[in-house]
Amino acid sequence: MTESEQPPGQSQQWILQFCHGYDGPFLDCARQYAVLFKGTAYKVCTVYLTGAPSEKAVRGSASDEVLFLDYSSRDVRGLKLRAIRDIRRIAATRSFTACIAHRFKPVYVALLGTNLPVIGVHHAFGDYQRRPRQLFANFYQKRLTLLGVSNAVRDDMRACLSSWPSERIETLYNRIDIEAVQAEQVSREVARDYLGLPQDAWVVGNVGRLHPDKDQATLIRGFALALPDLPAGSLLAIMGKGRLEASLKSLAAELGIAKQVRFLGQVPNGRVYFKAFDVFALTSDHEPFGMVLLEAMAAGVPVICSECGGGREVVEGNGELFALGQADALAESLLRIQQCTPSERQRGQLLTLDLLRQKYSDESARISFWHFMDLLQ
Repeated sequence: MTESEQPPGQSQQWILQFCHGYDGPFLDCARQYAVLFKGTAYKVCTVYLTGAPSEKAVRGSASDEVLFLDYSSRDVRGLKLRAIRDIRRIAATRSFTACIAHRFKPVYVALLGTNLPVIGVHHAFGDYQRRPRQLFANFYQKRLTLLGVSNAVRDDMRACLSSWPSERIETLYNRIDIEAVQAEQVSREVARDYLGLPQDAWVVGNVGRLHPDKDQATLIRGFALALPDLPAGSLLAIMGKGRLEASLKSLAAELGIAKQVRFLGQVPNGRVYFKAFDVFALTSDHEPFGMVLLEAMAAGVPVICSECGGGREVVEGNGELFALGQADALAESLLRIQQCTPSERQRGQLLTLDLLRQKYSDESARISFWHFMDLLQ
């Protein structure tokens, strides 16, 4: 068969990217991997298992083709036979070289529905703690390479799949398009006006679901301990909503700081307004990575993070770390950052930007990623 006689797409080498959905940070995760093929001989077809067709998702995927299977979460429970048939059909339409699958369900479907080598990208802890999943991964080990978004996630998978060679389970950090994120972020004055924050206040920022995993209770307690030594009018501003909102508001009232804690609710595209903060604090108990830390760093905001999970890897040597759940240690970190001189802060911003480019940019990921692609040959 000549090239002109081949079915559409057969003469071009393609990468199949298979994502669970495009909600929250996962649209940018798809972009992060699609752009790694920019300027190469490959085209990228990104497929979303769940989620209705969306022009925003098409634009944000940075892919040559975007397909939506439009399943609900209920549809993909159990064996997911329809999804397996769908991905098998899609795989037959192109000359695909490999599949990049984000999260366990797409990894499962891709391995059962295609004969492609699969790079499984994992964004959370515990994906292979269940024995059936361990058996499944072991069965397909020759076709499967696993990437964690942090060393913490990588080590969790290695512990679960102890018989695997270490080079088959590695780390590829999440990253950001630094210039694009910075172009979105509005000035301090505009951000504070939009969020309803005073222009002259010293503001501690936090973003996350109001959920036990995010441990905003320690954040509120740490802020309360630091408050007497912070500038007059200092505030804690929390973006997000969730089932703990009432109890967190009650905690602030019990500590006598209800007026100093602002619950901002869900703020669409919240990273746009990060320059409103004088410091960003993440108090999560087991953060797999913490994209919000990179977004705060891109805004030039100093960061504080609990000393656990992937967040520690982002902040270590570039910000303040405190022991998980230790409000007094968090208070000390807040005071150290507040006491930095303008020149110290400016120097820190330059060092942070350099770190972002060296470790968390699309460009920095390409060398590591193509090493993983070579393992598939």
